[in-house]
Amino acid sequence: MQTFFQQIINGLSLGSIYALLALGYTMVYGIIKLINFAHGDIYMLGAFWGYYSINAWHFNFIEALLSSMVVGAISGVIIEYFAYRPLRHSPRITALITAIGVSFFLENGMAYLFTSDTRSFPQVIQQHNYNIGGVLISNIQILILVTACILMVLLQLIIKRTKMGKAMRAVSVDADAAELVGININRTISFTFALGSSMAGAAGVLIGLYYNSIDPLMGMTPGIKAFVAAVLGGIGSVPGASLGGFLIGMLETLFQSIGLSAYKDAVVYVVLIIILLILPAGIFGKNVKEKV
Repeated sequence: MQTFFQQIINGLSLGSIYALLALGYTMVYGIIKLINFAHGDIYMLGAFWGYYSINAWHFNFIEALLSSMVVGAISGVIIEYFAYRPLRHSPRITALITAIGVSFFLENGMAYLFTSDTRSFPQVIQQHNYNIGGVLISNIQILILVTACILMVLLQLIIKRTKMGKAMRAVSVDADAAELVGININRTISFTFALGSSMAGAAGVLIGLYYNSIDPLMGMTPGIKAFVAAVLGGIGSVPGASLGGFLIGMLETLFQSIGLSAYKDAVVYVVLIIILLILPAGIFGKNVKEKV
């Protein structure tokens, strides 16, 4: 039982990072029905910004986290403005291919500028382990989980309680009707990208603390897993994306603990297939019937 609870703690820490990433996928898809495959690479940019801000300018954890969120938000807005906005009325496959192209551009651009070498993320916080009933919990794990939960709650408050959040919900339901009542569609979409990308930037710093290593290709696999988490929870649903992220994180760590670490990625997709066979719209998703 101690091993089981230990893996639950590890899974919650990793899952909180997947949840932050999944939020960006689900918000962008909910607004403009675009799967932003470059989202995982914004997470990589956030990790690199955290790395250099701590090493070069001696930022503390809070400063590195907040500045990475700002860098992530700016990156998301720039990508939306130059790559996705001109294709907004094009077929979805065009925007999807563009998203994949932006992802490769960011990965190879960072590899060219900073090489593909793996870097050790500076441990800006000294690690301490606490033994609670035989289960080891580090202050880093607590910090990651608490920070992620605070960010997710703040995001939910922004969506539910602010004027821009109401605009986001209106655009996701009917963009044309929202525009008729005076909502600025471009500004709302840019805000959505900024909000989702800031979560990815924060996740980049948190994963650096968790795994102590970063590289230009680090966003590829977590990005895909976060997309799976968003689909699992019900893409377009913010609570669903959070739940999906935690479930994926716990699945990974549990399979690693029983000696099946080589299959930890495969089990994620197997579970996704099973869930979608039972609940095609995901756990919190809604089935929408279209009239033809």
